[in-house]
Amino acid sequence: MNFTEQELLEKTSRELYEIAKVLHVRNYTRLKKPDLIEELLKLGGKDANDQEGPAMSSMRPYDNHDKPEVVTEHLDIEQERVPEHVVSGAVISSSPERHGGEIPRTGGEEFTASGLCEILAEGYGFMRSNYFPSSSDVYISPPMIRRFGLRTGDWLEGIVHLPRGDKEKYSSLMRIRSINGIGIEGHVLNRPQFESLTPIFPNKHLKLETPNCSMAVRLLELVAPIGKGQRGLIVSPPKAGKTTILKAIAQSIEYNHPEVTLMVLLIDERPEEVTDMKQSIRSEVISSTFDQPPENHIRVVELALERAKRLVEIKKDVVILLDGITRLTRAYNLISSSSGKTLSGGLDPTAIRGPKRVIGAARNMVEGGSLTIIATALIETGSRLDQVIYEEFKGTGNMELVLDRELAERRVFPAIDVRKSGTRREELLYTPEEYRKIWALRQFIGNEDPTESLEKLIAMLQRTANNREFLANIVAQDSAGR
Repeated sequence: MNFTEQELLEKTSRELYEIAKVLHVRNYTRLKKPDLIEELLKLGGKDANDQEGPAMSSMRPYDNHDKPEVVTEHLDIEQERVPEHVVSGAVISSSPERHGGEIPRTGGEEFTASGLCEILAEGYGFMRSNYFPSSSDVYISPPMIRRFGLRTGDWLEGIVHLPRGDKEKYSSLMRIRSINGIGIEGHVLNRPQFESLTPIFPNKHLKLETPNCSMAVRLLELVAPIGKGQRGLIVSPPKAGKTTILKAIAQSIEYNHPEVTLMVLLIDERPEEVTDMKQSIRSEVISSTFDQPPENHIRVVELALERAKRLVEIKKDVVILLDGITRLTRAYNLISSSSGKTLSGGLDPTAIRGPKRVIGAARNMVEGGSLTIIATALIETGSRLDQVIYEEFKGTGNMELVLDRELAERRVFPAIDVRKSGTRREELLYTPEEYRKIWALRQFIGNEDPTESLEKLIAMLQRTANNREFLANIVAQDSAGR
């Protein structure tokens, strides 16, 4: 008995059961349709010249003579982007194909869709249209996961088969067209694991200064530059302007670095802050507001982190702006199982592992690609727990921007403490001439009172058009004084 995959896809479940019965497939009534088709192809599919079974292709990576099936036929379906929507507090853009403006609802029909892959511990997975389970999720069979080497966080596009009858709860992914924007013919099974890549110090400057940019961005470029692969903390008391600085960083990255994939994570934030951020930038804003349970906060961050890792594995540069690490750690502390020990402020030692895994993922890679994470940390909130969380993360970053409460109370913005802020190995991000000028600026700042030095620095910046002109004046004055 010979048949092709296309012939099996066109058959009903009852017809497939009849074929499975003839071929003596074990427990065929318990298999979902994609799994049953895979088993039938193994036992009765056409030979390798006509149809290659998925089991054979899952044993080795692709080469020029062995490529998975690439869909070339044109379906009578028109593609339309689905607008960004919010489900259970998480935001993501999905792009299923539409048929006449609506998803086909007749059981057994096919359409093209895309989404985020999440693989469960049981071995199967789902293609999510958002960061939480929903009825629109698409089932991915274990054979397909093994065949293409899928991982959680992969962005998939493929042919989806709608459920037929009451026995099938979810739509099924029948064919894959692209993985992370790369066609199947260009996808390789033996892509590197994120953890196996070699981390190095950031050595490529993410230049943030733009024409008519805010004073906060210009100051940030001078006192705490950001490189690709930076692991940074914005340390701030309440109402000191950390969210405003985070927004300015996002806008500058969009303007100066279109090659960078930017993701903004807002955890336990106010809904109006989420709306303001979405209206201010074009990049993806992923949010879980304060009215959501802590499990939602953790799920959003971990799935977004896996998405970023998959992009770094294919040598992309990714920037995650996380607001904030303090509230994320509180969420982990609420749901983590008790270890029997409690640190000062009520922090369980096991609760710090998850947030450290998130922050620790930031790195610049020798092989190419980078993951930059800039997170906010709260201090001086009156909570001992928040102070302990900050102290746990204080030594993990290689860049720190400190905001000062006294400056904020005096309405001096940006309230940046220029003496406490800085970046490790900042000489790798500047040219030798720029680094010499920055060193002269540091000496100038170090001899002044923090408040007076910042006010004087802002006044001097306002008299110059850009940082290059400002540094030239500083060095000239310093040389003249000597």
